[in-house]
Amino acid sequence: MLVAAVATDGRRGRLRVLREDGQPAGPAEDVADLVSDVRRREGADTRWLWASTAALYPVLLQAGVKVARCHDAELVEALVLGYHGRWGEPRSVEASWARRHGLPVPPDPVPDAPTGFGAHDQAALFEPPQRAAVADPLDALVETYAAQHAQIAALPEPGRFKLLVAAENAGALIAAEMGHVGLPWSGRAHDEVLRELLGDPPAIAGAPPRRLVELTATLRELFNDPRLHPESPAEVLRAFSRAGLALPSTRAWVLRGVDHPAVAPLLEFKELYRIWTAHGWAWRASWVRDGRFYPEYVPAGVVSGRWATRGGGALQIPKAVRRAVVADPGWTFVVADAGQLEPRVLAAMAGDQGLARAGASGDIYAALATEAFAGDRAQAKVALLGAMYGQTGGNAVPALAALRQRFPVAWDYVERAARTGESGGLVRSWLGRTCPPPDPGERTPARERARGRFTRNFVVQATAAEWALTLMALARTALPPAAELVFFQHDEVIVHCPVEDAGSVEAALRSAAVRAGRLLFGDTPVRFPLDVAVVGCYADAK
Repeated sequence: MLVAAVATDGRRGRLRVLREDGQPAGPAEDVADLVSDVRRREGADTRWLWASTAALYPVLLQAGVKVARCHDAELVEALVLGYHGRWGEPRSVEASWARRHGLPVPPDPVPDAPTGFGAHDQAALFEPPQRAAVADPLDALVETYAAQHAQIAALPEPGRFKLLVAAENAGALIAAEMGHVGLPWSGRAHDEVLRELLGDPPAIAGAPPRRLVELTATLRELFNDPRLHPESPAEVLRAFSRAGLALPSTRAWVLRGVDHPAVAPLLEFKELYRIWTAHGWAWRASWVRDGRFYPEYVPAGVVSGRWATRGGGALQIPKAVRRAVVADPGWTFVVADAGQLEPRVLAAMAGDQGLARAGASGDIYAALATEAFAGDRAQAKVALLGAMYGQTGGNAVPALAALRQRFPVAWDYVERAARTGESGGLVRSWLGRTCPPPDPGERTPARERARGRFTRNFVVQATAAEWALTLMALARTALPPAAELVFFQHDEVIVHCPVEDAGSVEAALRSAAVRAGRLLFGDTPVRFPLDVAVVGCYADAK
């Protein structure tokens, strides 16, 4: 059963039951309490159609209502627009409705600035954003869904695209659920980490902690500059220049190649400064409450389909700070990491039998080394990553030559993607996510090569993101009732569960990995193994 839902004002809303093609199966209904009606109608056979999961679902979760399936019209509109080379055009229901009716297309509303604790503390249950007026919000939503259904059915491979849509919608539900549940966070352990690395918190709010003050003094002395601000790349570059060293940037890999006594304290300063500003005491005051870190996940926030966050830095938790991610008493974490995911995805997509044999092993680089690089795993890794990321010079040259000779089908797969990108064309992931069109402007050889490197990797990275989303969607329905998905980062998933459920959770995740590979690639010999750790603290997983 497909049910379209819109919020109106207060707790009120409107509903309409639809057929799968979007045609009405009954009259529109005004409901006095939308949350109660969703709770009453929810079931395994119910799929909810709404404009935005991020806008509506957190409110339902706050009221204790969890749904099984949905169709997020905005996310799907973005996928369909992207497929037709219109990536980045407004994706709201209002914009979709205006396009079909030949009216001015309103821009998408700008998200509110992150405030911490996600969107789950809003006072009113429903505060619909102020957008361009449409004839009727429910009619516009239904019309948008029907148009999307027809557009997807007309695609050359609608089955694959439907799987992409299903994974994207499941991902939106999971993102909201993880933001609602939160990631367990120990303030005590976090304090221990910060004091160990930075010293005691400063007495004056906003002032740097003791260790940063000490490093700043050291760097000022080494550079003979009493006013140097080490957090400023421009000032640091000028300081090195005065010392006779012209550096292109202050990136860590550049600094490590420089012979100067300031390099070691500067590298330490950069790392500690990042921890202090991104995950320090002020960050915790904004984002952690009652032993939980509440991030705001943005599904498909990156063009490849990978997630992003709107504040909070959930996808960049430093290894040292992971010591603060501690399971509740009587609970544990099951941390699952899909190792070497992108090379395995390339093997499955390309259908190269030799590379597929390597992908059937536990360590794809070691197997590849045995197959083509005289046992040299490092060279095999250089070759495969170079093929995916467009590295064509230096030490990669002989490795790439061997890869091209032994695995021509896989090589040709990424080469065709690169050539398509260089010529200004569009490339697609395995399920149909489409890369953005080239930037307007003068075409130069350098810009064309850069776009070729982007599209070469896009087809692999975007497909890897699809596999990970499919894994998450399958695991969501197979986990024990008490288990909570609490973290997701590219190819890593964390489940928080009672200790006695850890075995069942691990089995569910491993099964989901196998099923995700079959759903995407059919009967491929490539395996997608998971490295699984059952730990009480995230830092102990690796």
